[in-house]
Amino acid sequence: MKILIAIDGSQVSHHEVQHALQLVRNGLQASFVLANVQEAPSTYERLTAQGNEEMLANVAFGAGTDALAESVRLIEQAGVSYTTEVISSGNPAQSIIELVHLHGCNLIITGTRAQSRLRNVLGGSVSRELIDDAPVPVLVVKLPDPILSEP
Repeated sequence: MKILIAIDGSQVSHHEVQHALQLVRNGLQASFVLANVQEAPSTYERLTAQGNEEMLANVAFGAGTDALAESVRLIEQAGVSYTTEVISSGNPAQSIIELVHLHGCNLIITGTRAQSRLRNVLGGSVSRELIDDAPVPVLVVKLPDPILSEP
């Protein structure tokens, strides 16, 4: 099984990778595609770059690589096969779906943060868009409730 893990470098992403590795420890034969999609450059960044698109792409690639670093370390420690993908700019959900097709993934693991209902109605979320549009199952991982996690 090939699993795409959507990584943004947050604590939620760290938890996604931990969950994926637990699946492997429980016997699932899997390899991973670690994917990071950077937001499009802001107007300020575009003005500062003075039209240097290559510089903007390099900065975005570096930020994406940094966001993946901790996940790469965990997966290498576990000895699981993986590849990485950094998309310098694009719609996160659509870019992830394109990577699913490109790599032949069977599952997407993504995280979610608690959002208000209003924010979900107005802007939605990447995880919601993936659930609605992805051609493969989507496993949404959230941080454990600290109250329930205490011994």
